[in-house]
Amino acid sequence: YLLSGEINDYSKLVFFSPEKFYSEKGVKVLINHFVKSVNARLKKIEVIDRRTNHTLEMEYDKLILTTGSIPNEIPELPYTLENVFSYKSVSDYLKLKSYLDKNNVEKILIIGSGYIGLEVAENLAAKKIEVTIFDKEELPLPSAELEIRHLIKSIIDENKIPFLTKENYSKFIVRNNKFAQLKHEGRYLDFDLAIVAAGIKPNIYLAESAKLKIGKYGGLIVDSRLKTSDPNIYAAGDNIEVTNKITNRADYFPLATYAHNYGHIAGENAAGGNQIAEAIILNSSFKFFNKFIAQVGLNFEQAVKHNVNAKFITSIANNKVKIMHGSSKVFGKIVYDRYSKLILGASFIGSNEVSGYADLISSFIYNKNTVLNLAKINYNYTPPLSPFINLLSILGRKIQETI
Repeated sequence: YLLSGEINDYSKLVFFSPEKFYSEKGVKVLINHFVKSVNARLKKIEVIDRRTNHTLEMEYDKLILTTGSIPNEIPELPYTLENVFSYKSVSDYLKLKSYLDKNNVEKILIIGSGYIGLEVAENLAAKKIEVTIFDKEELPLPSAELEIRHLIKSIIDENKIPFLTKENYSKFIVRNNKFAQLKHEGRYLDFDLAIVAAGIKPNIYLAESAKLKIGKYGGLIVDSRLKTSDPNIYAAGDNIEVTNKITNRADYFPLATYAHNYGHIAGENAAGGNQIAEAIILNSSFKFFNKFIAQVGLNFEQAVKHNVNAKFITSIANNKVKIMHGSSKVFGKIVYDRYSKLILGASFIGSNEVSGYADLISSFIYNKNTVLNLAKINYNYTPPLSPFINLLSILGRKIQETI
């Protein structure tokens, strides 16, 4: 939204300065300091003051690692190239904006079609920049349900954004330390800049220096109190693996809401508390042009891998009374266990009501409420705001009819 100008000042995204954080929270923040390593045996960290280049050594009683995540890099297009950028942080935005301001950029290649890739494509297109999306998959948003992916592809086509699928002979052409062309299906396509949105991974360089245990997804292994394999080191955020409440297995969910909640728990427990970090139910949403997409729990493909009894139902309904201004269609898909009738996941695409649908489904999953109860809820109804018959009620009734 900074790229399109909808948000006009990046500083609005920075909630605290070191001074404000100290005055409101009583916590001293050292910026421009880089933690080089952790000596878990001696309970010390090695820190470089980037302003003076001096190396400091600090002791700790308890340590909390909240190092977050880092963007994946494509070997053929390293971020060391002048016109290849990641887009994950305010600093990434500032680097990209500086390049856009200083150079005549007309054509941008976005590599990846997940949340970030799609949102960046929309906001650059709003600036009348010619955008192309390039992905290894046949359809955008690989984590989504197939029906949602087809609908998103139709939105991409409606907005005349080329969507290129990687094939065996695709190749990035680099000249003079810049990305210059994409060879695709025998053609050489010119670009002024590339944005790599190929996912993220846990930032675990400090965990590795401390010799902490790492999980199958590359994140730190923590217990239910967010303690790592070292009893004096805790961790929270995008650098850890979590327990998926539906599968009861390790998973990786790098989302801000979970990082925020777990950060509070890690801080309290490191200070002597005994809070439990509960298992996570994935619940995420984003906007793409005039549609909102929400996903909660498992998609059907994931559910089948973990639950041989997985089944799904779909439906389309109006998001408010049809004759009211702003009425539009919303698609919903619910995945459930055919025997227990417990919900395993759901996906929606429509207007801003999908966030509420996802939250209600998340509550159903958390409380082990069966999918049949969706038809029993007293849903809100008012013509300018909500429909006479709620989509979730329709889905619940359709499942009842299959029994």
